[in-house]
Parts: sequence; C-alpha cells; structure tokens
Amino acid sequence: MTISAFTRMIAELTKLNRETEWVEFKHNNADPEQVGEYISALSNSAALLGERAGFLIWGVEDDTHNIIGTSFNPYAARIGAQELESWLINHLTPRLDIRWHTGEINDLPIVVLEIPAARHFPVRFKDKEFIRVGSYKKRLKEYHEKERSLWAIFQNRPFERDVAAVGLDASEVISRLDYPTYFEKTGQLLPENRHGIVERMVQERFVLPRQDGRYDITNLGAILFAKNFGEFDRLGRKALRVVIYHGANRVETIREKAGVKGYAIGYEGAITFINDRLPMNEEIGQALRREVRMYPEIAIRELVANALIHQDFTIPGVGPMVEIFSDRMEITNPGKPLIDPLRFIDQPPRYRNEDLAAFMRRIHICEERGSGIDKVITAVEQHQLPPPDFKVVEDNTVVVLYSPKKLSSMDPAERIRACYQHACLCNVSNARMTNASLRKRFGIEDKNYSTASRIIAETIKAGYVRPYDPESGSKKTASYVPFWA
Repeated sequence: MTISAFTRMIAELTKLNRETEWVEFKHNNADPEQVGEYISALSNSAALLGERAGFLIWGVEDDTHNIIGTSFNPYAARIGAQELESWLINHLTPRLDIRWHTGEINDLPIVVLEIPAARHFPVRFKDKEFIRVGSYKKRLKEYHEKERSLWAIFQNRPFERDVAAVGLDASEVISRLDYPTYFEKTGQLLPENRHGIVERMVQERFVLPRQDGRYDITNLGAILFAKNFGEFDRLGRKALRVVIYHGANRVETIREKAGVKGYAIGYEGAITFINDRLPMNEEIGQALRREVRMYPEIAIRELVANALIHQDFTIPGVGPMVEIFSDRMEITNPGKPLIDPLRFIDQPPRYRNEDLAAFMRRIHICEERGSGIDKVITAVEQHQLPPPDFKVVEDNTVVVLYSPKKLSSMDPAERIRACYQHACLCNVSNARMTNASLRKRFGIEDKNYSTASRIIAETIKAGYVRPYDPESGSKKTASYVPFWA
C-alpha cells in the first residue's frame, strides 16, 4: 500500500463514530488470544452491517481517535516458534485472507489489520464465534437476534456481490476489465478520464470503493468484463469450456478450448467458435442441395446463455461446458435447476444470479420474459430434430440436443418427450395440440394420422398430456394439453 493510500485509509477510519462495530482501535495491546477473538468479532460484524471488511488498528487512542503510535510489530510477533499471522489463521474457521498494513502518521507508527467480512457462515476463533455489540466484543451465541440476522444475510447474499480482486488502484481496475466494451454494449459515451470510467463501474457495482482510496472488483464485474479470467484466482474455472469429440463418446478428443474473457465480452466469440465446429447436415430443397449446420443457432445461443446465467457459482472447480459429439451436443452447467425441468417451457425463470441475469438482459444476451426455451423448442421442431432432453445429473443441469433422426428411429421415450414438448409449446402459444399439429411437427403424412394417434396415446398413458375435453367423443376434433394445464 502506498503512503498516500495508507494515510487516506487512516483518515477515513478515524472519522468514524466510537461505537462503529466493524472497527477497533488499540494502543499496544496485541495479546494473540484477544487479536483472534477480535478478528472473529469484526469479520462477523462487518458482514452484519454490509461492510466489505473490518479493521483492527494499533496506534490510535480508542476514546479520542487521536494518533498516538504503537510499538507493536506484527511481523516480529511470534507464538512460540510460529509467526503471529500463521498462528491466527490456523485457529480461524474459515481461514481468512487477513492483511497487515503498516505506516506512519506524523512520524508515529500505525498498524492496521484488515479483516474480510464473513461470507457463508460466521467466522470462528478456536471454535468460538464473536460479534461486536457497540464497542464491546461478545460471544455471538449470547445474541440470538444478531445470529439470526447474520445467517439470513449469508443465505441471501448473492455470489455477484462478493469480491474477486482486492486493493487495486484505478489503473489496475481498467487494465483488468474491458471497459470500452461495457460502454459500447450499454450505448453510453466513454468518459474523458479514468475517474469517470471507474465511477460508472462503481455505480454498476462492478467495482467497490475502499477506505484507502483503492478499489475492489466484484465477482459481477469480473464475470462479465474480465479481460482474462486467469487474473481472478477463484473465477478461472468459471469460463465457458468447449470440448469436441471424435465419435459419440468421450474416448477421443479432437479439440478443447476454455474461454478467457468475461461473459459479456466473450459470448459472441464462443457462439461463433461452437457454430463453426458443428457437423453439417445436407438439406435437400426443391431444386438444389445445400449443407446447413446440424443444430439451429438460436437454440445454441439460448442454451449457452442459460448455462452461463443459471449456474451455481458456489460449486467450486467447475463451470459451464459445451460438448460436441457426432450425434449430439450437451450443454452443462453446475447446479440443479430451481424449477422442475418439465416446466422449463411454461414457467418464468428463477435466477440464482439476479444481478448477472439483469445485466445480460440489458445487453440482449438472454430473454427478458423467460421465452428462451420456447425458442429452443420452436427451432427444434422447425428443423424436425429429436426433442431436446432437459435433465439433472448429480449436481448439474444438462441439456442435450440430438442430431437428425427419423421418427421410425426414435425410441418411445423420445416420441413421448417430443409430444409433451409440442403440447407445451402449443399451450404457451394460446393453442392446443391436435393430431394434425403433431403430424406437422414430426413430418407425418396426413394418411398416416394413426401414427400420430399412437404417439398421443403413449404420452397420455405416461401422464404428460391429457385430453382438453375428456367428454368429447370426436377424435377428429380432439385436442390435448400438458398435464399441468
């Protein structure tokens, strides 16, 4: 930390009220047990009060906040043969990324311990949790209302609000984030100076200001506009990964590519990369033949966008993935769906990552009205492809697009799934499925209407569709709706 940044941080912290529960001032008292308990208390209090960090400061008088200096040297302090910092971290659960800052104000030495706010559960020191109540350090279990409030914050705190990079100056922020693309995609004029650029990113919550005049980049800012995910340690595995296989299994990989850019700036390039490597299918028109990609682009765009937006970022070490086989494409994202996959077509989406989804809507990468899956099913039907399969595999959501297949080659499960999805699509389009509409979906000739009737009967028996009017005796005018309609 620079001298000016350190001075600015101390000036801001000493302006605070004496009862501020996320800051504690000391003179020379650096008893390790007390320091450990204060780390727990300040971390938990910072989380409770919506602060990014708590601070334990030596060399400032507690009552007056006057600068008095300190003889405490954190780098020389030891517990037995162990350094103080190492000893503290080993007794903390979780092991926080605490940071020491040292400097002088008016030639008087000052020491600051910066303590990240608790994130997913209360911070413990030696199996005990602490909290600040006014200017006092107390056991958290003695204050049930604060404990309940803290857990409610953890349960509701979105991934996007956490921090991906800490303590950067303005030049480092704009070197890591692709700010020109942000202004271009949002239709704004680029500010004339660095300060204007960073302030706009602060307003978007891509960046958070700090007491020392520096900035933190949030997960939201990094996930959307990182120039290189590798510069954000915890997000490296969240880049979209595309794997192309030889054949219908994972034995032989032809090519694998992991994205490096944030979703807002890398999405179009990823879609182009996928489309350019899809198998081609011969389409025969009235007068000529032409080669077209095996899967409709609109379906790929919607499904990849969904995988990015709906993933569970709390699952470590994995990210969204597209796998291309000779007979299918699989799009996987970590996290179980928040709604039943059978209801993807009709129910409005529920978002784990609302801030991410909202911004992706602003720049027209995902749908505002939750109609993305409708577009996927529509495109699949227009290309007369087998029905996509939406499924849950352990802790992942997987969507499978299949290559062209004749109706006679589809198994019963595929025919039933196609019939159900067609009924859903008709329903959300304010229509009802009929024998004629299903024939059109499968490309069945009118004279073979009985084939469509058998598929409908199979789907009714499976419990996925039902007659719209069970009392009607006319099969010719019969119509059908999904089981939930």
